[in-house]
Amino acid sequence: MKVLFDQGTPAPLRRALVDHQVDLARELGWHTLKNGELLDSAERLGYDILVTTDQSLQYQQNLSGRRLAILVVAADWRHVQRQIEAIKSAVQETRPGAYLEVLGRNEPEIEAPQEVPEPE
Repeated sequence: MKVLFDQGTPAPLRRALVDHQVDLARELGWHTLKNGELLDSAERLGYDILVTTDQSLQYQQNLSGRRLAILVVAADWRHVQRQIEAIKSAVQETRPGAYLEVLGRNEPEIEAPQEVPEPE
């Protein structure tokens, strides 16, 4: 699976996903892209999943119709470390367009992107 970490995702998580190709937005020169541009660029280059710490992404972007799956993780590396197995499972089991959260509160739920009304 082709995985992209945004600029807030703890980079050491990469070591837990050795069965996947993991790239960092910073490595690609994408660390200055806004969310919509980052999502578009990731899809254009064939990424399967974006791992982010932005818990507001689903409210800021229209995710319907996206092929790219979104996985939201905690920004704090200590919280991420406690959720490594759940994160690995979420990455492995995701499907196109899914929105998932592994924040340490409960097990991840894989669901289709929610319809978010367009801002007026």
